[in-house]
Amino acid sequence: MKRKIDDQLLAWKKRKDRKPLIVNGARQVGKTYSIMQFAHEHFANLVVLDFSAQTSAARIFENDITPEALLPQISAFSDQPIDPETTLLLFDEVQACPRALTSLKYFCERAPQYHIIAAGSLLGVALDRERYSYPVGKVDTLVLRPLDFEEYLWASEKQELALLIRQAYATGTSFSLHDHALQYFSRYLLCGGLPEVTQAAVQGADLSEIRRLQNLIIEAYLADMTKYASAVDSAKILNVWRAIPEQLAKTNHKFQYATISSAARAYQYEAAINWLKAAGLIEFCYRISTGQTPLETFTEHDFFKLYLLDVGLLTALYGAAPQDLDPRADKGVRFRGSITENYVLQQLLASGIKTYYWGQASQSEVEFVFRNSQNEAIPIEVKSGKNVTARSLSAYRSAYQPPYVIRCSRKNFGEDRGIKSVPLYAAHCIS
Repeated sequence: MKRKIDDQLLAWKKRKDRKPLIVNGARQVGKTYSIMQFAHEHFANLVVLDFSAQTSAARIFENDITPEALLPQISAFSDQPIDPETTLLLFDEVQACPRALTSLKYFCERAPQYHIIAAGSLLGVALDRERYSYPVGKVDTLVLRPLDFEEYLWASEKQELALLIRQAYATGTSFSLHDHALQYFSRYLLCGGLPEVTQAAVQGADLSEIRRLQNLIIEAYLADMTKYASAVDSAKILNVWRAIPEQLAKTNHKFQYATISSAARAYQYEAAINWLKAAGLIEFCYRISTGQTPLETFTEHDFFKLYLLDVGLLTALYGAAPQDLDPRADKGVRFRGSITENYVLQQLLASGIKTYYWGQASQSEVEFVFRNSQNEAIPIEVKSGKNVTARSLSAYRSAYQPPYVIRCSRKNFGEDRGIKSVPLYAAHCIS
C-alpha cells in the first residue's frame, strides 16, 4: 500500500544532516507497516525492538544509554549485525521505554551515521508524564495520519484517476470523470482511511465487514482510554469521545461542553480533550477573529470545533449507510454536513495545512480558513451537496477581500467571480 510518507522517509534517509526520526500517529494508521516497507525497499537489514511486545528489550536501556553501550547489546538481543549504512534500527512503541526515547539524543550527538526510527502510538500521551526526557532538537519528526482520498485511490489501483484529478485541479477546467470520481468519494466516506479497513474495502468487503473492522478499532481506542488514564480521567475522556459525533451533527459545530452534560464545564474536561488530541484521535479547529495573516495571531482558543481523526470512524459511529449519504435525500442535511466537514479537514491536515474557522454559526460562518504559500488568508466553504447558496463567503469577502475563495462541494471544477469550485474528491489538492 503506497503512502505519501514513503517519499518523506526516503528524503530523511538521504539527508546529510539526518537525525534519529520519530514517527507520530494514532494507533492503526500504519506507522509500523510503512516503516517496515521502507526498510524492505532501502535497507539490507531491519532490527526491531518492540517495547510493547518485547518487554525484556527495555532492560537494555536501564543503565548506560550511549550508542557505544547500546549497539552491542541490541545486536546480541536481536541476533543481527547492525551496520550504520545498511541497517535500519526501529524502536517501536517507544512510549513503553522512556530511556530508549532519551537515548536518541546520544545517537544524534555521538553516532549520527546510524539510521534510527522511533514510533509510538501513544507517545503524545506519554510525554505528558514527568519521567520522560524528550530529546529536543536532537530528532527529526514526521506525522502519519489515515490515508487521504488520493492514497485511497492508489490503494484501489486508480492511479490514473488520481493523476487526472490533480490535472483538473491545476487547470480548474470541468472534469469529464466527475461523476465517476464522486462514486469513489462516497465509498471513501464509509470506509475512511485506516489502512486495515481501506485494504478490506478495496478488496471487496461489504459494509457489514467494514463496520466490524471499524468497531474493533474503536474498541481498541476505548481500551487505551481506560488503560492509560486514571478511572476518573478515563470516564471524562470517554464522555468527550462519545459527545463529538453528536456535537458535529448540531447546527452549531462549535464544541459545547453542555453536549457532554448540562453541568459540564471547561475546566472539568480540558484535560480529557487534550488526552484525545495527544493520542491522535481528535483534531482541533480554532476560531479566528479576523481573516488576516498571520492567522495564529488572531486565534480565539476558547472557541473551537473538534473532529475525529478519520471520517470512516465518524460514519461508523453514526451507523451511516450509503443511502444516508445520498445528497438527493431530503433528510440528514446537517448529518451529511458534519461528515463532509470532517472529511475536508482530514484531507487538509494530511496535506500539512493548518486550518481555522471564522465567524459565528448564528450569523455567518466559513468552515475553514488557511494561509496559502503566498501568505494569503484563503477561506474554504464546505457543502455536502450541489446546493451552494450561502451568505458566509459573501460576508467574509466583504470584510477581508481575499484574492479568491474556495467552495468544496459536489459541483464540478470551475471559477465564477473569484469563487473556485473544488469538488470534494479534490480537497487533498488544495495548497
